[in-house]
Amino acid sequence: METSGRLILLFVLITAIFGISDAQSVCNVPYSGLFACLPAARPPNPPPPTAACCNTVRRANLGCLCSYRKSKALSNYGVDPNLAIQIPTKCRIPNAGHC
Repeated sequence: METSGRLILLFVLITAIFGISDAQSVCNVPYSGLFACLPAARPPNPPPPTAACCNTVRRANLGCLCSYRKSKALSNYGVDPNLAIQIPTKCRIPNAGHC
């Protein structure tokens, strides 16, 4: 579960690094999809991940996202790693993979 959460954190990180554009994508998902997961990863009392967030997680190239796992940019978006780790489970995504 912890590894899956790291992947969600990577969604946010990649968005921070590359900017926002619906026409662009990274790791097989559009940037707008990455932003759909932000509310579910921010304290306090985050809402459940939206259908858009869960769809993004399902389509993502998780191996690609793993290459961004050590960036410090996540705090710029107020992401709580402990909350982000829960997103794949809340989306009921089995076998999310390992970094």
